[in-house]
Amino acid sequence: MKVSVAMATYNGEKYLEQQIDSILSQLGGDDELIISDDHSSDQTQAIIERYMKEDHRVKFFLNEESGVTSNFENAIKRTRNEIIFLSDQDDIWKPEKVETVKSYYEKNPNIQMIMSDITVVDNQLNTTIESFYEFRGSRAGVLKNIIKNSYIGCAMSFRKELKVKILPIPRNVPMHDMWIGLVADMNKSALLIPEKLIYYRRHDATVTTVENTSSWHEKLLWRYQISTLLINSKLKNK
Repeated sequence: MKVSVAMATYNGEKYLEQQIDSILSQLGGDDELIISDDHSSDQTQAIIERYMKEDHRVKFFLNEESGVTSNFENAIKRTRNEIIFLSDQDDIWKPEKVETVKSYYEKNPNIQMIMSDITVVDNQLNTTIESFYEFRGSRAGVLKNIIKNSYIGCAMSFRKELKVKILPIPRNVPMHDMWIGLVADMNKSALLIPEKLIYYRRHDATVTTVENTSSWHEKLLWRYQISTLLINSKLKNK
């Protein structure tokens, strides 16, 4: 069961090497780390290029557009292997992450998307939230996650068969991870596992958040839009 990791980067020089090292140490020779960069202005691209020279599994692409969603889409669409993991640029994967998730896929052949729990930490890796699941009330379910999303991309992985259902990622969904989780839910193929498999680092330059700070008007609009998109996606992929 070969693995692809789809990482999105943007001005991530401070923590990027720690994250890449934590990933590569778990990958086999035929696995790959696909990195899409959103036109960083710091040393992010230089760091990635150095890893490329040292490790054939690291592959680098520039985002064809701009923004978090398009950056992840650019990485995802370039993956080749059976299981695709999503990755932020500033977290740390626990050493057992890849093998734990792969074992769940082997035991659950009908599951297309798996998300693990995570430990939220600060800059110095001190725990600030022990369990993201408890913090967000995470569980699978279309209606539940439209009303209150609990999908978080850095903890997600999916089979390559799901790519055709999630791509292209609609630009009017709140975030790429909510879309991926809900598409899997619509196909009754999402599984949330209890293991905490990454240290999810929160700092001043973090792009995504564990809290939803949108207005009620924005939340209502997004719920309507994503409900319509999910129905259309289900009809398209019948």
